Amino acid sequence: MEIENLRFLTKEQALELESQFGTPIFVYSQQEIEKRADTALAFPQAYGITVRYAMKANPNSTILKILKKKGIKIDASSYYEVKRALGAGFKPEDILLTSQELPSEDQFKEVILGGTDFNACSLNQLEFFGKLFPSRKVSLRFNPGLGSGGTTKTNVGGNTSSFGIWFEHTNEVKKILKKYDLKVKRVHTHIGSGSDPEVWKAVARYTLEYAEIFPEAEIVNLGGGYKVGRMLDEKSTDFQKIGEPVRQLFIEFFEKHGRKLHFEIEPGTSLVANTGAILSTIMDKVSTGEKGNTFLKLNTGMDTNTRPSLYGSRHPLIVVHKSKESKNTVKEFVVVGHCCESGDLFTQEFGGEISKRKLEDCEIGDLMVMEGTGAYCSGMSTKNYNSFPESAEVLIANDGKFHLIRKRQELSQIFQNELDVESIL
Repeated sequence: MEIENLRFLTKEQALELESQFGTPIFVYSQQEIEKRADTALAFPQAYGITVRYAMKANPNSTILKILKKKGIKIDASSYYEVKRALGAGFKPEDILLTSQELPSEDQFKEVILGGTDFNACSLNQLEFFGKLFPSRKVSLRFNPGLGSGGTTKTNVGGNTSSFGIWFEHTNEVKKILKKYDLKVKRVHTHIGSGSDPEVWKAVARYTLEYAEIFPEAEIVNLGGGYKVGRMLDEKSTDFQKIGEPVRQLFIEFFEKHGRKLHFEIEPGTSLVANTGAILSTIMDKVSTGEKGNTFLKLNTGMDTNTRPSLYGSRHPLIVVHKSKESKNTVKEFVVVGHCCESGDLFTQEFGGEISKRKLEDCEIGDLMVMEGTGAYCSGMSTKNYNSFPESAEVLIANDGKFHLIRKRQELSQIFQNELDVESIL
């Protein structure tokens, strides 16, 4: 395996960031976020496109505002994400709520009457919507019967997934629509995070069939989950390559049915994954003998990035020496986090087996940059495990200046909501 290199940070910036903000911290690049937004907006389309950011990937308000300025809208996975998007300045009509859990009736009325679009993900959700909002437009998320994912945990299509209305239940859908005089505005599918091009094209065909079944549909949303290569030996989805055949399908649909369908995608990982890094410090270096391993222990862990422990995911690791001179010596290390948990392991195989990584030799106190952590890290961490405070987040603006966009959590904030029950003890 090749030695990984820094992506958007320089060694000098890493050292200055550590001096100014300490470690561990998340670091994001405004320039890189905007570049990937432009790539998504250039996705091949026939009759108009909307790019919705899957904000669960990273809901920091500064990142939301950067994407908003680029003209990107929002895919929200909960009532609470809707509220955060509104707080970041998005209009209600810029937001599509696609949620596993329905909000309370009051919350639901608040956001729908406010103008947020709703995407029904089950027959029960569609029924609930119809009772509250008869004669309105609604979106339908279907499970097309197949999916794609790097692992079974990132595959959200097929009969092992609870996401979406099962494709064989269209008759039940029609009954509910008729019962409440609902009109279908949008049909939607999302198959997972593998984005195999052939599977994706097949799902596009199936989704257009739903648009044919529901002739009042104006929009076809093909979700997101585009593969992003974090490591040098991993490939990323080429939007132009997978998008052009789909564009042709939309043209064929128009020629057959006379309807120009608006196209939507919902990238999350591809917009922000490689725009962020975690800057940490090597706090210890231990050996388990000649037949064992040399471990590098970082002052960060699954409380900051849980992807390796959850999915067996790999992230590039780059040593930044505090001294001016590099050792130029490459050795094999096992890199672990600071949590008291055997799964807090940054160098592992997909099955969770320990693995070694070739890195420049280093000393305690040197820095370690973990790349590819802009998506599903800060927002999906096992925050406060072992009572470690939430890490700070810093943005490198287009002018090269550093801006703190999330403070490091104070210890008192971790337990401030706990209640004193001494009277019953």
